[in-house]
Order: sequence, then C-alpha cells, then structure tokens
Amino acid sequence: MSGRVVGLGEALVRLSPPGMGRLEAATQLQVEVGGAELNALIAARRCGMEARWLTRIADNPLGRRVAAHAGTHGVEAQVQWEPGARAPVYFVEHGVEPRPTRVLYDRSQSAMVGLDAGSFDFAAPLEGADAVLCSGITCGLGDGPTRAVRELFGAARAGAVRTFFDVNHRAALWAPGAAAAALLPLARRADLVFVGLDEAECLWHTATADDVRALLPEPTTLVVKDGDVGATEYRRAAGADHRTFAPAIPTEVVEAVGAGDAFAAGYLAALLQGADAAARLQGGHQRAHLVLQSTSDFVADNV
Repeated sequence: MSGRVVGLGEALVRLSPPGMGRLEAATQLQVEVGGAELNALIAARRCGMEARWLTRIADNPLGRRVAAHAGTHGVEAQVQWEPGARAPVYFVEHGVEPRPTRVLYDRSQSAMVGLDAGSFDFAAPLEGADAVLCSGITCGLGDGPTRAVRELFGAARAGAVRTFFDVNHRAALWAPGAAAAALLPLARRADLVFVGLDEAECLWHTATADDVRALLPEPTTLVVKDGDVGATEYRRAAGADHRTFAPAIPTEVVEAVGAGDAFAAGYLAALLQGADAAARLQGGHQRAHLVLQSTSDFVADNV
C-alpha cells in the first residue's frame, strides 16, 4: 500500500435509466451508489492506497446497500447508523450530444444533514493516516456538516495529517451566494486544494489559474483544473511558489460525472509515492481519463 487516506462525506443511491434513456420515459432504473468522497476513496484503493470512509447512513435497506458498496470496493467504512433518517437518492439522466447529463437530488433529511462538530471522535480514525479528504459537497448539506469539516481539519492538523479539500461546488445545494463565503475559508485552511477553473469563476469571479492562486495563497499546494485543457499545480517549497502545467489526455468523453473525484485520487496516490509535479498531475489525468470514457462514477481497473 502506498498510503492511507481517510474521507468524510455522504454517499447516495443512484438511479438512472438504462443507456441514454430519459427519466420521464423510463420504465426501469439501474441502481448504483455514488458520492464524491466515496468515489475518490474507491479510486484511491484502485491506486493502491488504504482507504477509510467516515459517514452517517440511514439504518434501512438502502443505507445498508450504500455501506455494502464501500466494502465491496475495499473501503473500510466507519458508519454511524441513524434510525429514522432518509437514505439520500439522486437521479441521473446520462447525457448524449447535444443533451447534457442531468442530475436531480433528493437528499433532504438524510442522516448526514444531522452531522455536526462532535458527531465523530476524529482522533481514532485518523491514527496512522497520511491524508484526510473532504469536499464542498459535505459543507453544502448545512451548517452542522460544515462545522464537522472544520473539526476534522483541526484534528488532522493536530495529528500532523495532511488535509485535502476538493471545492466540488454544487449550486443546487446552496442558497444563492452562500457557497462562496462558506467554501473560501475552508479552502484556505487546507494543505492541498483542488478546484475547477469554472467553479472558481462561478464562486469567486476569478478568470485565470493565477487569479485563483492569488485568492488562495495559504495552501501549500493548489491544483486548478481546466477541463479538457489541463491542470495547473502551484506548490510552495523553499520559500517560493512553483507552477507546473500538464495538459489533459485527449478523450472521447462519454460522461464527466466522477472524473474530478478520480483525478483527486490519482494525484494523491502519486503525491504520497513521492512523484514530482508533472507525474502527480499525470496521475490525476490518467484516472480521470478512464472515468470520462464510461457512465460509471469510478473504474475498477488499475491504471
């Protein structure tokens, strides 16, 4: 194993029409499981890392389906079971040109909405970890989950565990204008931040990757992703900021869902293996490249 990563986040039951069918015409739905942090942890396992997932799940058959999914893919799940909570669901209508992929969430009153500071004693699950990751999606579930992310980062810092934050902005989870103010201080607290150039423009009105770095000078490492163009890493070392760009791998995209989670895992695996900047970015691109070629949120094959 090349390292141990711990993630905090919600996973959902994913329902989608077979193939490229439309939801309004569907007579059957495929049942899968998805969620940003869990997708990234599964990808981390595929890259040879140990992975532990911290979450709250509804104590019902759908919740147990979600937990079983993590175990099937080698992720150790530390679950707080919540009787009476709802299992979150999302519906995906796979895109086909010129129709984009459409995602509909049904996640109100889920177990993770009740997450708060103090819900977990983070010291024990972080023992022996090399990195901890979470995303802006968890913060979008409410003030309590946001406080839990802050507490997780504090526990990680106290235990000398590196903190990785994927901004992962989902506008549907936030009141207008709320995400920008909530996500910026969390990104500034993390050791490593992933953010899409389009996300940063939407949230903070930055135009270039250099603008994003100017806004986020605190993280030791910042990775700004620009879709099929490539990704730029800013890494502070020896008192200087080093900038590295790596172009994306040319890909015939089937669907983009899950590609960002895969990129984060591939990059993280390369980082923990001591790879240089170009190889770290290439590791991220390789994992994203595989996911972009399917309608799955992750791929089971090693790169």
